[in-house]
Amino acid sequence: MLPFPHLDELGSATMHLLLVIGMAGLLPNLIDTKRTLHRSLLLGVAAILALRYTWWRATETLAPLGFSFDAIASWLLFTLEALSIVGSLSAFLILSRVKLRSDEADKHARWWGTQEPRVAILIATYNEEKDVLERTIVGAKFLRHQNKEIIVCDDKRRDWLRDYCAEVGVRYFRRPTNEGQKAGNINHALDRLAEDPVVPDYVAVLDADFVPHRGFLSRTIALFHDPGVGLVQTPQHFFNADPIQHNFNLGRSYPDEQRFFFDHMQPSRDAWGIAFCCGTSSICRWEALRDIGGLNTESVTEDFMLTLALQNRGWKTVYLAEPLTEGLAPEGLKEYVTQRARWCLGLMQIGRSSLGPLAPSNLRLRDRWSVLDSILYWTTTFPFRIAAIIFPLLYWYFNIIVVDARLPDVISYFGAYYFWILLTLNLLSRGMVVPILNDVSQLLGAIPISRAAFTALFKPHGHPFTVTAKGGDRSKIVVQWRMMMPFLIGFVLTLAGLFLGIIFDQFATFEAGDGKWVILFWSLYNLVALAVTCLACIERPRRELHVADMPERAVFAIDESQYNLWITSLTMDTVRIRGLKAPITTRGSLIIQDIPSSIEAYVMADVADGLRLQLLPTDAQREALFVKFYAEGDEPGVTQVRLNSLVKDLVRRFGPHRS
Repeated sequence: MLPFPHLDELGSATMHLLLVIGMAGLLPNLIDTKRTLHRSLLLGVAAILALRYTWWRATETLAPLGFSFDAIASWLLFTLEALSIVGSLSAFLILSRVKLRSDEADKHARWWGTQEPRVAILIATYNEEKDVLERTIVGAKFLRHQNKEIIVCDDKRRDWLRDYCAEVGVRYFRRPTNEGQKAGNINHALDRLAEDPVVPDYVAVLDADFVPHRGFLSRTIALFHDPGVGLVQTPQHFFNADPIQHNFNLGRSYPDEQRFFFDHMQPSRDAWGIAFCCGTSSICRWEALRDIGGLNTESVTEDFMLTLALQNRGWKTVYLAEPLTEGLAPEGLKEYVTQRARWCLGLMQIGRSSLGPLAPSNLRLRDRWSVLDSILYWTTTFPFRIAAIIFPLLYWYFNIIVVDARLPDVISYFGAYYFWILLTLNLLSRGMVVPILNDVSQLLGAIPISRAAFTALFKPHGHPFTVTAKGGDRSKIVVQWRMMMPFLIGFVLTLAGLFLGIIFDQFATFEAGDGKWVILFWSLYNLVALAVTCLACIERPRRELHVADMPERAVFAIDESQYNLWITSLTMDTVRIRGLKAPITTRGSLIIQDIPSSIEAYVMADVADGLRLQLLPTDAQREALFVKFYAEGDEPGVTQVRLNSLVKDLVRRFGPHRS
């Protein structure tokens, strides 16, 4: 019986979908996203709709079992989709809880009393340039916690870095070989520290491009009031746009790709007791590190492995969801994809390691689930993205029907499932799941990540380790043709297939029950996703790194005159000011809040609403600028989608250029 007897099947299915969307639209007024009951109800409905959709797919849309091409293709796609849904169900379960520890950190601030714990800050470096390392070292030096020692762990054995460390008064370690990559580098430093007359109480780890905020140590050490806590992880924030944000001009309206994980998935994992170390921006108890014998080197993702090793010995990893560090996101698409393929490789290695989900160990069931959840993510999400592009082409070119469904059923089963999950996840994550853009971020890495996932499952070791490159010349437009080519080919084949369908299949006579409507909509969606992915492969220049871009009052002095004006953008070397005009090369001095004395500057360009100045800071002023830009204030970038701004930014990106 139809849910709406007075309507036909298509109308009834549409009303069904509208009801789901309407119910979801009321949720922001009814749901407290911090309450476990409310989150569980939301995600429980999502799970029911996912299972309902899967049952429909399994019982009504597949070709009969046999050795036909239709059957092979239909069941293969369903298998990939079903595995992806299993991964989604696991994620729904994780997201049904959330734990935020800021109140706990407040309550136990300075639990140690008058004697500050001793902290060793390890800055792991391999090939980073001086300007990248400089800001991290300065940030560490200016931490409010006083009882600390900064140690640069150089795995490239660079004399200039040794000399620079001596100049700025920080300790320098190097080792003769590179076994174990980053884990081996840190283990070498731990062994050296163990030889000191006084060992540290805690060890903080920073990547070479991550600058700690001034409260990083005091906030994280507060959570060690619990003697069972072995490690505290904090989120990673980025002061530059990632490649997708940058190439689409979305740095102020669309969060970086990792925000969902750090701002929402990790707090939910913490609520289950399965938050894990992410390397940089973490701090570990010295006793716990020595208890496990240092970092495990079985995986290139030594951070996740560290959490498992700690848990195996009874130590907890907890998560403090506060912006306490900020670093450099991969600036190019190659680096962006390489980094994620390395993470995938590392998870597959963990799956086959002595701490894998099936290995004999002291790991709890939930820790094994945590690893399986991550493995499911890497092995299902990205292969399914590839399949979603390829399988519609089988119909257009070979008349192979992979999904045989009626349009009313597609709207009722798939539509209800898709929109409920989309609206629910956006409610829980403050609008971070944007269709198309979310697809693009996954499509870009789908091929190398899928290759890494399945290669590493059968051969976990023996793969080359690639460090994510930072810095370099980004001053020109670069088209990543090799990366773009599979998406360009997919776009051309999909478009040609649609034309072939129009010419030979006579779309006007299509019936809803023969599956063609599914393929038609699917292909049109793929065209948009592939076109946007191709555009993402055109890398825009990064002429300068904006590290402070909120308007701020300043004073520019020229000779005897002083001008009050607004700073509209500020970098380590240049500043853009509004409210003043002066000839190019005019010299003066700029007075900025929190910077000791005025900074010498000269006019380098005339812009629409003012001037661009070249700054000439002293060493002391340069350090003060580092602290101002990176070590103080709130998190950089945006933490939620600003839809109106996103649309405007996209229009601006593809509209006429303005200076």
